[in-house]
Amino acid sequence: MGQAYRWNARSEQETAQFAGRLAALAGPGTVLALDGDLGAGKTRFAQAFAAGLGVSEVVNSPTFTIIKEYETGRLPFYHMDVYRLSTEEADELGLEEYFEGDGVSLVEWASLIEPLLPEERLRIRIATTGPVSRRFDCMPVGEKYESWCRELGMEPAAEEEA
Repeated sequence: MGQAYRWNARSEQETAQFAGRLAALAGPGTVLALDGDLGAGKTRFAQAFAAGLGVSEVVNSPTFTIIKEYETGRLPFYHMDVYRLSTEEADELGLEEYFEGDGVSLVEWASLIEPLLPEERLRIRIATTGPVSRRFDCMPVGEKYESWCRELGMEPAAEEEA
């Protein structure tokens, strides 16, 4: 693994700005692997990221549908929530077709299906640091995502912190 990075957001607006800046960098095959405690803001982050892609539909949690597809942005957006799936069940969904396709995949609770994730991805762990503040610990896997973190001016974090 490479360098870990950190981004601190003091408000929901700063969280949305961070998600929008990531969306601006996204291209076909982008995969964001999102984790964080219940209520940390994974779905809110996904909504802001989708808005940054230009998705015009209402984006809400795909907890029960597992995958929601949005086609109105500059790229297709695939929002996944794998919280209720085993790795075997997730494998049967054919997620690699999404990961390797023309769109952007954002996977909530991604660590639950770690073996199925593509080799290159941006791992993001959201931590609640206050009522509206959040810390984003990012672990880029692959040079593309490493360069994103540098381009966004993220703070390097000690490996044991991320």
